[in-house]
Amino acid sequence: MLSTAQPNVTLRSAPATPFDGAIAAARTCYSPRVIGASEVTDKQRDTIGVLTFDAGHHTVYQHAHFEFGLEGVSRQFVWAFLHSYPFYNSEQSSQRYVKLKEPRAFVPPLSGEALQVYESAIVRAWDRYAELSALLKDDALTILHDLRYVRSTTSPERLKQIERDAEKRAIETARYVIPIAAFTSMVHTVSGIVLHRLWRMVNTSDTPYEARVVIGEMVRLVREWDPLFFEKVGLGPIEEEHVPETRFPKPQGSGSGDRFAAAFDARLNGRWSRLRDTSMEAEAIVADAVRSVFGLSADDMSDAEALDRVLNPAQNRYRLDILNVSYHSPLMRALHHANYVFEKRLSHTADSQDQRHRMVPASRPLMTFADTSEPDYITPRLIAANPKAKAVYESAMREAWTAKNRLLQLDVPLEFALYVLPNAKTLRFIESGSLLALLHKWTLRTCFNAQEEIYLASMDEITQVKAVHPTIGRYIGPPCVIRNGLISPRCTEGTHFCGVPVWRDFPAAVRRL
Repeated sequence: MLSTAQPNVTLRSAPATPFDGAIAAARTCYSPRVIGASEVTDKQRDTIGVLTFDAGHHTVYQHAHFEFGLEGVSRQFVWAFLHSYPFYNSEQSSQRYVKLKEPRAFVPPLSGEALQVYESAIVRAWDRYAELSALLKDDALTILHDLRYVRSTTSPERLKQIERDAEKRAIETARYVIPIAAFTSMVHTVSGIVLHRLWRMVNTSDTPYEARVVIGEMVRLVREWDPLFFEKVGLGPIEEEHVPETRFPKPQGSGSGDRFAAAFDARLNGRWSRLRDTSMEAEAIVADAVRSVFGLSADDMSDAEALDRVLNPAQNRYRLDILNVSYHSPLMRALHHANYVFEKRLSHTADSQDQRHRMVPASRPLMTFADTSEPDYITPRLIAANPKAKAVYESAMREAWTAKNRLLQLDVPLEFALYVLPNAKTLRFIESGSLLALLHKWTLRTCFNAQEEIYLASMDEITQVKAVHPTIGRYIGPPCVIRNGLISPRCTEGTHFCGVPVWRDFPAAVRRL
């Protein structure tokens, strides 16, 4: 039985007087002291508020932060809208580690046969999830027994823990069949100016209907808390007919999405991620940047010495710091000037994690433009290695696309039909970042505990970086490799240590899970 409901939005915390706080901050710019919110007058609310907002002086509205609780929102909405830009913070319920016991998903305003097709597709996908979870648990358990060195003397408590870990590995992989309509919950925090922008842009993603409902409720709650914050300043949503992305006709049934996918994959040529562009002088540029920090010439410090100073964790202890202080370090900021552009493919569920690396932005597809008529999905290796699981998985993929295509035949808007597609749906996009941002990402995502696809894409990326910039590439690897011989513990995962001494043989060490 499918469980659904309207999104539940709560305002968990907010400043006492966010609008007056913004006006006080604006006044402080022209004062020898800090102005308090209690000093703001009615006249200043009317004059300074409008003046700062309309003139684009929006930083004063950034001081107020609003912490929301969101429940009953779809993962498609989160991926397409809430997490599609850098300026937010979220703590989201994980499908990797939380078992999905009952079908709980967003249901758009449908009726008749369309509603029946939609709901049946959601329930059927949950049945496939249960099948796969059961089929994959023994495979994961066998591998974990090897990795955790299980012997006849292993304690019952240790065996139970390994069995729980195997179940988590199974559901982590089985979730690929779960529809992107699936509900999620989160704590979501944004600044005041970002909330204004979200409200302005609700019609711009693949999920305008859901965005209007959720963001509309967020705005209502803030208005209720402090009516002035939206009454005195702000703009309403851009109408759909004026949104550039929606002015182009969506090519339903034309096959353009299939052609785009085929051309993109041909360029990847079997890779998860392909290095598309970088400066061949990146190493020299970084070296010059390091020298500029210390006021040195090339005679004083060679390129090799400069790169070693910034990248070698034995020389630069910031690289061992778990707090990631890179952006605060004058030395580490030298890495801003080397940039890499990749074209890559990931599943919807993997990219939902990948996009959380907000300093590595991407041009992700509008799925309503890149829709494919044929099943287009990623198959995890644990499933591919199990014939029974693979058969169930392929059936689930066919069923999802059949349901989506049937909904389109019933004149359901593509925005709504896409919700029945699975987490496995392939996304293709262009991603780029500075070495400073990518180095942090590669350190986390080349760990054997990282999500499988992001791990494989990261390994593709660092292999190609090493080929063009061997000195930079020498210092890239997971925490256990970077920390080896320098600081204890090597592994920062604690009891979640993968069981493989990766530091002995990186990058050749084999990841089995």
